Amino acid sequence: MSYLDHAQQLKEKLIAIRRDLHAHPELAFQEVRTAQRVAQTLDELQIEYSTGVAKTGIVAIIGEGTPRFALRADMDALPILEANDVPYKSQNAGVMHACGHDAHTTCLLGAAMILSEEFKKGNLKGSVKLLFQPAEENWDAELKSGGRRMVEEGVLNDVDAIVGLHVISTLPSGEVHTRAGAFMAAVDSFEGDVIGRGGHGAYPHEALDPIWLAAQVVNAIHGTISRLKHPAKLGLISVTTIHAGTATNVIPDSVRMSGTIRSFEKDVRAQLHQDLEKAFALTRAFGGDYKLEIQHGYPPTVNDARMADFVKEMASDLIGANLVKDAEIEMGAEDFSYMTLAKPGAFFYLGAKKDGVHRPHHNAVFDIDENVLPTGAALLAEAARKYLEQGR
Repeated sequence: MSYLDHAQQLKEKLIAIRRDLHAHPELAFQEVRTAQRVAQTLDELQIEYSTGVAKTGIVAIIGEGTPRFALRADMDALPILEANDVPYKSQNAGVMHACGHDAHTTCLLGAAMILSEEFKKGNLKGSVKLLFQPAEENWDAELKSGGRRMVEEGVLNDVDAIVGLHVISTLPSGEVHTRAGAFMAAVDSFEGDVIGRGGHGAYPHEALDPIWLAAQVVNAIHGTISRLKHPAKLGLISVTTIHAGTATNVIPDSVRMSGTIRSFEKDVRAQLHQDLEKAFALTRAFGGDYKLEIQHGYPPTVNDARMADFVKEMASDLIGANLVKDAEIEMGAEDFSYMTLAKPGAFFYLGAKKDGVHRPHHNAVFDIDENVLPTGAALLAEAARKYLEQGR
């Protein structure tokens, strides 16, 4: 029986786990109940594990010795009020699994079910490390995400290679997409204050309108992307929040802005930071001022070429070559990037489009086709099996 057949037998159990996790989402570094649910399943499978890794994460090991292959799933949710009217709708108001991490955790638990049975039968040699990671969506006061903390705590020190998956609600259900090399972007964020001088809305000449100044800054930010950055190199800056003012007849003293910076190459990343600073500095040309803080986030996710090919071959054998595609480079970001920096690894997408409704990630109507849960579990388990047998 193939791992895919085995996983299909677990389908109802996997759906039940995913729905339980979906109904009880928890934000970054708050995944206490989620970790307990993971631990409960690992206890049932008699798999040894450690808790409190990277604060609220769990690390489990099946088998012993080398080679040692790692599989990773993230567990945290987002601060979004769910709009779906489904039996498993979030019971935590304002918190939602709007990116599929409930599915990732479920798929890894499904892989654990398959692999634990294989090890008990003596069909596999070596070991598999299961990483149930907290806080992919955010970082703590030290600006460290769950993935970064796991790497810094040494969970990959004894690992030879690693694989992770991400369900994608906009890709055809059941398809696998991956690529060698740069896959997902580095992400930085910024917060800035455009400082003017407040006054009466009827007498703008007696004030220095920071909203007008902010408009110049926004135009300059977008202009730097098309006119200063090399057009063949990928990178962007998006202004995502602007806050100012309290009344219709009052010019405020300042405008607060924030946004995201995406890039792949170190020189482009540095240039975008410099160009952002130049855009804010335009305020001084008109007598205003600014404050700007840039926070460095995740590095780009770069798949090891051999591991990417390994995933493609493995997936083609398991689900059919017609369902395995070359992924396009993405401006989204992932803290799996810290893991591919530490060890040879590959990240892949699993298509999970549910229906004809557009259900984008980080959206109140996000949802997935649960039929892919056995596929995801089988893919992770098969990756481990194939790696251990080949000793790559």
